[in-house]
This record gives sequence, structure tokens and C-alpha cells, in this order.
Amino acid sequence: MRTFLLGLGLALAAAPGMADPVTVSQRPAARAEAAVTEAERAAQAGLEAWVIQFRPRALAAGIRPATFAAAFRDLRYDADAVARDRNQAEFNRTLWDYLDSAVSETRIAGGRAALVQHGALLGRIEARYGVPKEIVVAVWGMETSYGTRRGDHPLVGALATLAHDGRRARFFEEQLIAALKILDNGDVRPEAMTGSWAGAMGHTQFMPTSYLDFAVDFTGDGRRDIWSDDPSDALASTAAYLAKSGWRRGEPWGVEVRLPAGFDFAQSGKSLRQPAARWEALGVRRVDGSPLPAGEAALLLPAGAQGAAFLIYPNFRAIARYNPADAYVIGVGHLADRLKGAPAIAGGWPRGDRALASAERTELQRLLTAAGFDTGGADGMIGPNTLSALRAWQAARGLVADGYANEAVLNRLREGA
Repeated sequence: MRTFLLGLGLALAAAPGMADPVTVSQRPAARAEAAVTEAERAAQAGLEAWVIQFRPRALAAGIRPATFAAAFRDLRYDADAVARDRNQAEFNRTLWDYLDSAVSETRIAGGRAALVQHGALLGRIEARYGVPKEIVVAVWGMETSYGTRRGDHPLVGALATLAHDGRRARFFEEQLIAALKILDNGDVRPEAMTGSWAGAMGHTQFMPTSYLDFAVDFTGDGRRDIWSDDPSDALASTAAYLAKSGWRRGEPWGVEVRLPAGFDFAQSGKSLRQPAARWEALGVRRVDGSPLPAGEAALLLPAGAQGAAFLIYPNFRAIARYNPADAYVIGVGHLADRLKGAPAIAGGWPRGDRALASAERTELQRLLTAAGFDTGGADGMIGPNTLSALRAWQAARGLVADGYANEAVLNRLREGA
């Protein structure tokens, strides 16, 4: 990515009350300036103008003028962040394809090595927050491959560019103000505040607002440093995040189960929670034959009757606060289980199936509603209303009413069968 600095220093120097303005001597050499295109110059100029307009809003939010000046001193339009934001590929991977990479043998080995290398630290974190060290390490592995892929985008530049030029201006401006508050607190220097193109930071990829809410100074050095090579604060902050999100000490995230023949799939779904004893009375058993963990749980069938089944406990929802995608939560939970020595998922997957695209999911919702099974809207998101409608449609046609939306179901709906 080509980055550059044009007239920001002069523009900021002209703003009233600005402390420590950028000087001309801090610009790149004239030879570097000459290399940029007119489009790049226009993009940079637009960003600089936006920063001047944004400054009063930042100061009104409590950002000190000196902090603002330091944060924007070397600002560059982040063309890569804009390109990635505009061209995000739709997530159309099946769960099993996702898990093949998320919980690969390489990632398992890396996690076990991390548990050994940072064993004493992780033990102290678990004792303080009650979150198992394997869960913390699993999040670390899923987010940045144990700190090896933390992102190198200057955060202020990326967030400012996206707030100015992106699709979600309000969201990114909120994150930018949070990032400036972090700088104001002295937790990190502007040049060290780096992360992903979208603003996720550090070993476990905190967004700035989440950092303000959950990050902790575990080392006691006066800074909540999630960016340095020392992962102590980042891993403790992750445990703090999960603990404050409702993590229940000593309980599982979920367990893989086997269902009895003739099981009523209307009993499945994240919203239907029952005591473990009730599930056992229905014939649900752990795949290894051991008793179900006590507590209320729901039955999750991410691939319908053809795939693995999980009883999920309240800690599933705690992980979902970190990332709400079911695939992510199952990935973290299963990776943590593998780090504890548990076997791979025993249930099979319908590997011949592909994930439906967003337009196909929307079409499925419209066809279900047209057939008399109201999904409550057509937004391409397969939520509880769509699952209920699909199960009712399947049951009305004598099909297995598991709510699994695949290409075969869509084609049958198209045919009106």
C-alpha cells in the first residue's frame, strides 16, 4: 500500500487552539510527493479536510488538543482499508470448512506450545478471572495465530479514513474517538497503535470501544498494553472480557452429543433451554457416554440432522459476546477442548453441501413466506423466525424438520413442492 503525507500539517496549524501543529519539515521528501497520483492527492486532501471538521467533535468528547495533534501528525489516507471495506467477500464457508482451518493440527500444536511457554501467566489469569486458560489461548489462536498476525495498519489513519470514506462512518468515528481516548490515557504511543485495517488491535484483536470497557493492566506497569510482544495484558484482558460477559466458572461452553432415533427436532434451537436432566430423559447422550454436565442447555444443530449436534451452555453466549457467529464460538470452544486433549468432533458433516449465498438465503425466506410460513422478513439472516418457519414447512411435507437450509431445500421451495 502506498502511503503519503501532503498538506495536513498546514491545515491543522490553521485550526484555532491546535497544539503542536505539524510542520513542513515533517513531510516526506519532494521526490516522494511527486510520485503520488492525482487521485491519491485528492484522497489525502479530502481526509485532511475531514479531520479539520472532526476535530471539534473529538475535543467535545474530551480529547485533549495535544493528544489530537500527536495522533494526527503523520496521518495518511489508508487506501487499503477502504478497498478492504468495500470489497469484503461474503462469508460463504460451511462450518466444517471453517473448522478444518480454525482447528487445524497446526493451530492445535501452536496452542499447546503457547500453554507451555506462558503456563505460569495463564495460570494466574485463570485464577483471577475464572476463565480456563485453554479458552483464552483458543481466542488468541483464532484471532492472531498466537500473536503472529496482529496487523500493521496505523489505527488512527485506518479509522479516520473509514470514518471519512467508508460505508459505516458513524461506527468508525465512534471507534476513532475511543482510540483517541486510549492515547489520551497514555496506554500506547500513536506510532505503536497498530492493528487490522478495520481497527481491531493487539494479540486478541480488541476494537477500541471494547478496549475501553474491558482491557486491564495485568502487569501493573500503569498501562493496558495489548500491542507489545509481551501478551500478558492482552490475554488477561480477554479473560476479563469473557468474565464480564457472563462466563460461568467451572462450566463448559458446550458438549457434543448423540441424539436418539426418532428425535423430535422441534426441540432444537438456541432459544429452547432445558435442564440437562430433561435432555437425558429425552435420550440425549454425550458422544463419549459420560453424564451430561449439569445446568441449562440448548441443542444446536449447525448442519441439521446430517451433522454433529451440540448441547450449548451459558458460556456459549459469553464467547458470542466476543464474536456472535456460531462458527466462531464453536471454533473457540472446540479448539480449547482439543488443547485439553479431547478428540476431534465425532459427528459427520454433509460435506457435499455448500453454504447458501446471501441472495439465496433471502430468496429462501421470501419463498417460505409466500408458501404460508412467515419468516418475519427477508434479510438473508437465518435466525429463529426463519428456522421456525423452515421447520414448519419441512414438517408439513413429511421431511425431517431440522431447520437446515441447504441448496436442496431451496430448490424444492423454488419448485413449489
